[in-house]
Amino acid sequence: MSSSLEIKHLLGLQYVSANDIRIILDNAAEFRRVLDRKVKTLPTLRGVTVVNLFFENSTRTRISFELAEKRLSADIVNFAASGSSVQKGETLLDTLKNIEAMKIDVVVVRHKGTGVPKFLAQHTDAVILNAGDGSHEHPTQALLDIFTMESSLGDLKGKIVTIVGDVKHSRVARSNIWGLNALGARVRLCAPPTLMPRNMGMFPVELFGDVRKAVEGADAVIALRLQKERMDDSLLPSIREYRNFYGITRQTLEKAKKDVLIMHPGPINRGVELDSDIADGENSVILDQVTNGVAVRMSVLFLLSGGRA
Repeated sequence: MSSSLEIKHLLGLQYVSANDIRIILDNAAEFRRVLDRKVKTLPTLRGVTVVNLFFENSTRTRISFELAEKRLSADIVNFAASGSSVQKGETLLDTLKNIEAMKIDVVVVRHKGTGVPKFLAQHTDAVILNAGDGSHEHPTQALLDIFTMESSLGDLKGKIVTIVGDVKHSRVARSNIWGLNALGARVRLCAPPTLMPRNMGMFPVELFGDVRKAVEGADAVIALRLQKERMDDSLLPSIREYRNFYGITRQTLEKAKKDVLIMHPGPINRGVELDSDIADGENSVILDQVTNGVAVRMSVLFLLSGGRA
C-alpha cells in the first residue's frame, strides 16, 4: 500500500492526474478491507492533528471525515463557525493562523465561498483537504463515487455515467466530471435549462434536456439533490414539475441498462430526485457510497499527511 502523490493538498480534481486518482483509489481499497475487520482502528496517523474547519452545515461529510480520522488514530479538533471568533468579526485568515499556531498538521475545510481551500493552502504549511467549497468542487465525494462505481463496474474507461439534477449549484457534479474523465468514462449531464450553468459546453461532457435519453444505455446514474437553499423560486416552476420531468423513476430508467447503478450524494429528497423504490432498490448503491466514503477519506488523509502503512 501507499506510493506518493504529485499533489500536496486536495483542493479539487480538475488538476489531479489519473495516476494520483489511481493511487488514492488503490489505497482506499486496502482501507475498505480494514473497515470489515473486527478491529477497525490503525495507528497510521498517531501524533497527527487534524482540524475539521466547517463553516457550512454538514452531516455525512463531517461524520465521514471524523470517522476516517479516528480509524487512523489521528488527534481531532472540531471547529464550527457558530460560537467561534468568526462571529465576532475575525477574518478567515486570522482564524487559520491562530489554529496553525497550535501546531496542527491537516485542515479539512468546508466553506460556502468558492476558492477558500485554495486560499488557505497559499497561506499555511498545513495540508488542506477540500470538503466542499461553494459551487466549485467536492473532491472526496467524487472519489468515493468513482470508487463505488469501480467496485461494481470495474474499469470505467468507456463507461457512461449520467448526472441528473441541480448541476448549477453542484460541486459534486463538477468534481465527478473531472475525475471520471481522467479515468476515461463518458459523462452526461441532464438538468432543466435554469439549473444547467451556461458554461457547461466548455466541460468534457454531453448535455441532455430529456432525462430518458440521458440515461439510455447508462452504466450509472447519479441523481443530484435540489439545493433549494441556494436557489430562488424563479428557477423551477414547481417541485412537482421537476419530479415529473427529471425525477428518477422506473419509467425514467426503462432504456437504461438493467443493472444500472443508482447513486446519490445525499441527503435525498424522496419522491423528487428519486422515487423510494429506486433509492431502496436492488440497483441502489447509495449506502455503499456512505461506507466507501470513510475508506476514501482514510486514503486521502493517509497519503497527504505522511502516515505510516
